Amino acid sequence: MKKVVITGPESSGKSTLCKHLSESLFTPHVREYAREYIDSLDREYDENDLVLIARGQLELEKDITSQTPSYLICDTDLLTIKIWSEYKYGSCEPEIMEFLKNNLPDLYLLASPDFPWKEDSQRENPNNRDELFSIYKEEIIKLGVPFIVVSGSESGRLERVLEIFSNYFN
Repeated sequence: MKKVVITGPESSGKSTLCKHLSESLFTPHVREYAREYIDSLDREYDENDLVLIARGQLELEKDITSQTPSYLICDTDLLTIKIWSEYKYGSCEPEIMEFLKNNLPDLYLLASPDFPWKEDSQRENPNNRDELFSIYKEEIIKLGVPFIVVSGSESGRLERVLEIFSNYFN
């Protein structure tokens, strides 16, 4: 099984690409656990919630992995939690760092923030997506995981990613 994570700043088309890629490859995908976790709270989330979100994300991955798909397509992963924790709170819990290092993907698809910003109750950074994109890129390079930047229209992204899959994994 090959694990592929679609990552990048807010409102960069990650969930849409994940859904379309999963449908095109006839394989399940791992949704972003943070969204449902935060939706279930009756308060603002805080730094203490991030470890719980990381654990929930890993559980979702484990559930899909148990179905033994050829590909594990993930709409984000623990890298996002690490970056967000450091960006918003100035540090990251060691447990999250350990989870990340022990669950690296085979490939990151780094979504460029070249889509117009779409307002969402959980999105917080409409004005610094390029800065966050650079942080994602730097962090992926530090992890030593291969990555491909994905940009352009929805249909163009999907076509490019499907081409990448046929070349990269076959």
